[in-house]
Amino acid sequence: MTITSYNPADPADLVVAVEEPGAEAVRAAVARARGAQAGWLAAGAGARSVALGRIADAVEAHAEELAALVVREVGKPLAEARGEVARTAAIWRYYAQAPYAPSGAVHETAGGPGLLLTRRRPHGVAGLIAPWNFPLAIPSWKAAPAMAVGNAVVLKPAPEATACALRLAELVALAGLPQDVFAVLPGGAEEGAALVDAADVVSFTGSTGVGRAVVRAATERGVPVQAELGGLNAALVLPDADIAQAAGHIAAAVAGYAGQKCTATSRVIAVGEAYGPLRDALVKALEAADDAVCGPVVNAAARDRLTGAVDSAVAAGATVLTGGRVPERPGWYVEPTLLAGVPAEHPLAREEFFGPVAVLHAAADLDAAIVLANDTPHSLATSVHSGSLDVALAAADRLDAGMIRINAPSSGVDFHLPFGGAKGASHGEREQGQAALDFYTVGRTISVLPAGPGGGA
Repeated sequence: MTITSYNPADPADLVVAVEEPGAEAVRAAVARARGAQAGWLAAGAGARSVALGRIADAVEAHAEELAALVVREVGKPLAEARGEVARTAAIWRYYAQAPYAPSGAVHETAGGPGLLLTRRRPHGVAGLIAPWNFPLAIPSWKAAPAMAVGNAVVLKPAPEATACALRLAELVALAGLPQDVFAVLPGGAEEGAALVDAADVVSFTGSTGVGRAVVRAATERGVPVQAELGGLNAALVLPDADIAQAAGHIAAAVAGYAGQKCTATSRVIAVGEAYGPLRDALVKALEAADDAVCGPVVNAAARDRLTGAVDSAVAAGATVLTGGRVPERPGWYVEPTLLAGVPAEHPLAREEFFGPVAVLHAAADLDAAIVLANDTPHSLATSVHSGSLDVALAAADRLDAGMIRINAPSSGVDFHLPFGGAKGASHGEREQGQAALDFYTVGRTISVLPAGPGGGA
């Protein structure tokens, strides 16, 4: 079969078409990576650090080309695409320092001479399955820490981001890495399953259903696995918040990149008297979100799923406060949409739809708002908007979310800090920062005792 990737803003524009390699090709790539991994580890911290730094240099040197490709292949607005490219370079440069970090510790023995050492070592080959929405940054924040600590990697990108992944592989090759230390295998479900079945450690970002299957398959093999599965993220706005600022932040988190971020806001909870002013300010802010902010969704199926959900909610009694329509123009566009009165059991109130659609709720007080925010099977990020730091921090202590942002959009990631959600939003270790370095290594305990009579020098 052929993998095709089209421009979401111009569906007649075919970005790339490649043949699916099949499961056997994936297994062969993992075998080659395993053969290259020992030499990559043996090259030492200095060589790995230099190589990762050179990857950052290559990304920076091709920044405008990469940003244009991201815009064309996944429909990301240009400003966000440039930001992603800059973040991608920063990720590789950040992890270029990791090879020099301590990989263990020395401990005292319980009694007598000797040394007790703890040391972390790479698993071998990291199988990475990445989504399309951050086609450079997410593959990089998986691959860079894995490679920094001495693993080889095989990356299977989402079909919709094939061209970006292949171009990233070309830039990685410019850094002079040993052959097969970094490989990209385009493909679909067959290739993804084969990679999970062959790799020594697995990292996945994508849909909940596929992610759970990945976790089961890797767990049955006994290999470490992490999975990021998105979330149904809430924004809480208290009456003492700066309403205009809060509306701007929330609109950015709803409409930015057409809501196609796992940290996007899809539920807005107005507390008490904040409801009316926030509703009006948020409608105004969403109506001002143009293509430079929102852009198209990734394909026709995504567009139809979103508009179908909105129509279903209206049929169930909801009110569209703004948006809800498909513009009469080429491309897979959906207007930024805000609904009120969505029944609690409706899918828009219970499931992630990955688009520029949000539901406005009312809560009598902060306690009710926290109960409502926590009433979800998967929560990655929650934002709290209040003029009182004490109230915001108290709320943060009671919210079930992996990331809590105060007076800021729910969307946004600091790549040097742990990234992950609560409940069903994540499985396994966190991504990014020191957490990623720990995930891509395994601990060993080493006891060193004297050789005894006749031994030693």
